[in-house]
Amino acid sequence: MTAELLEQLSRQTFETILLVGGPVLLVSLVIGIGISLFQAVTQLQEMTIAFIPKIIAVFATVFFALPWIINVMVTFTRSIIENIPTYIR
Repeated sequence: MTAELLEQLSRQTFETILLVGGPVLLVSLVIGIGISLFQAVTQLQEMTIAFIPKIIAVFATVFFALPWIINVMVTFTRSIIENIPTYIR
């Protein structure tokens, strides 16, 4: 395995990680900032106010993005398996 091949494989792995985890993390970030602003404006410092909407938003994001996430992961896994002979050389 050459250094270029390892670099390409690492880049592809990190891109897949960002593609799969990015939407869920982004939704969680946006909801968290929105809830924090709401709590700062209303001076409500209850922990469940921040926790429950984030869980619901993350669950909904995973539910709706799951077919796309599975497609990305299957494509990545298929490319890894198909390129095993290249990696061995």
